[in-house]
Amino acid sequence: MKSLKTLDNKTIRIIKIVLFCVALIPLIKLGIGAYFDDLGANPIEKITRRTGYWTLVFLLLSLTITPLRRISGLNWLMRLRRMLGLFAFFYASLHFLTYLVLDQFFDWVSILNDIVKRPYITVGFPAFVLLIPLAITSSNRMIKWIGGKRWLLLHRLVYLCAIGGVVHYWWLVKKDITNPATFAVLLSLLLSFRLIYWLKKKKS
Repeated sequence: MKSLKTLDNKTIRIIKIVLFCVALIPLIKLGIGAYFDDLGANPIEKITRRTGYWTLVFLLLSLTITPLRRISGLNWLMRLRRMLGLFAFFYASLHFLTYLVLDQFFDWVSILNDIVKRPYITVGFPAFVLLIPLAITSSNRMIKWIGGKRWLLLHRLVYLCAIGGVVHYWWLVKKDITNPATFAVLLSLLLSFRLIYWLKKKKS
């Protein structure tokens, strides 16, 4: 039996294909629901909530890769991080486009008013905007063009994106805060792990 720490490229490709298919399941379920008119009384709100939820899921999963790799020694996990991050951006884009097209119908004045007057949008909009350069610079070619150190510095923006996304979700929910609270706890643990690792590295 092959060691989990030394998976070959073929096995990793299979894992990537499976992960890609699994990551599409939320979108497929929304598509089926829309086709059969089974998205509830307010389908736009349902699509907005679901795409926002899965944005945070994939964003936190991408942030989990590094600590999980350090704890387990499974270095090949890093080869999954880019896909998870891009799926976070994909669902964030669907989340934003649902609001832009289906909810606001490109009413830019209303959108600007929402950004100014609604705190959860005030926080959520810049969090989405910060994801754009991260997605654009995710390829190996862009890493080489930017330079490794500057790329790492740029991609630390993901922490702000995650914090903004969780706050956006928390302020959006009016009654049951179970899901946003869960995301907040998980994000706090992930950030705490990184802080502890950084302090140990600096001390040594």
